[in-house]
Amino acid sequence: MFHSMTVNAKDGKSNELSVFFISDIHRRKIDEKLLRKLRKTGQFDLVIIGGDLVERGVPLSRVEQNVKLLSQLGPLFFVWGNNDREVGEPLLRDILGRHGCTILENCAVPVPGHSDWMICGTDDPSSRKVDIDSTLRYIDRDKYSILVTHTPSVFRKVEQQYKPCLMLAGHTHGGQIRLGRLALQEKGKFWLEGERAKLISNGYGTSTLPFRLGADPECHIIKIMYGDLQ
Repeated sequence: MFHSMTVNAKDGKSNELSVFFISDIHRRKIDEKLLRKLRKTGQFDLVIIGGDLVERGVPLSRVEQNVKLLSQLGPLFFVWGNNDREVGEPLLRDILGRHGCTILENCAVPVPGHSDWMICGTDDPSSRKVDIDSTLRYIDRDKYSILVTHTPSVFRKVEQQYKPCLMLAGHTHGGQIRLGRLALQEKGKFWLEGERAKLISNGYGTSTLPFRLGADPECHIIKIMYGDLQ
């Protein structure tokens, strides 16, 4: 899915930040047809895995291949989901590290090549390690920012202290199986609040049951037009 937003870009003087967001891959292999489409857009400024890259029982060779392919699209970032540690945290850290992936666990870092931007991410509530204060401590409030967390309920807690330009999450699978409007979770969506935006993704893979109904799998290209802050 493609989304666009404009942040404080006036008089036609703007820059573009391109983001690829994918969450809840679970057991699925990254599709080569999808990769061909993505490569046509050129390199992304940020490639973000929004948690649940993997779950128990997934071969580590498949995980490594998925990470390798995603890392070829642009600078790679990751936040923990509720299932990721099931394969062994040290093993997953090793795979991510071999492919230059930055793990955002209650921290903030600059966006490569875009000095006006920062990206921050939280651990997942299932770990009982979420630390909002630490996540926001090093955010430069004079810069634009992106917040990534696996579980959307963290949005509300972050917004009690700070309101990022863009907030990203997954986890819900859009209900995964929907009978009309009936489902265990709301369908994923992208929405604007003034110059801010939020995205909750249906996710790319499946969990528990290997199929979907009424909540199509998705990943996201987000284009942000913004003005210089200097």
